[in-house]
Amino acid sequence: MAVEITDRIRQFIDDHRVARLATSDATGELFLVPICYVFDGVCVYSAIDEKPKRVVPGELRRLRNIQSNPRVALLIDDYSENWSDLAYLLIHGTAQIAEPGGPLTAEHANAVAALRLKYHQYRAMSIEQRPIIKIVPERLHFWSATAH
Repeated sequence: MAVEITDRIRQFIDDHRVARLATSDATGELFLVPICYVFDGVCVYSAIDEKPKRVVPGELRRLRNIQSNPRVALLIDDYSENWSDLAYLLIHGTAQIAEPGGPLTAEHANAVAALRLKYHQYRAMSIEQRPIIKIVPERLHFWSATAH
């Protein structure tokens, strides 16, 4: 079940360029990795890009974890030495892996286009040939040191 995203939260998501994705395997062992992402107003998408990896894309721990346990958390935050500027958004949701040519082909293509608009580095990568992580937000917690 997706949650309603307010304009304030949408702006916070759109203004940021990196988040931390938490996954866990079937036994509950946690894994945390920074990701680049886009948000389409309903779901968050993240590419498995061509930056150097130790394993082939299908064997990445985040993907294996999502296959065995689709429950994920995504943290987007602001840190500052001025603690009155601190803020974060914690998104709990369910993840799926969208493969090129799979059942989520249209979403995969839209996510690739949006990711390339947001991150110029993706324009030179073949992310259209790689899996995309789709996250459906189910619960949000936004906190800010100020009421802005």
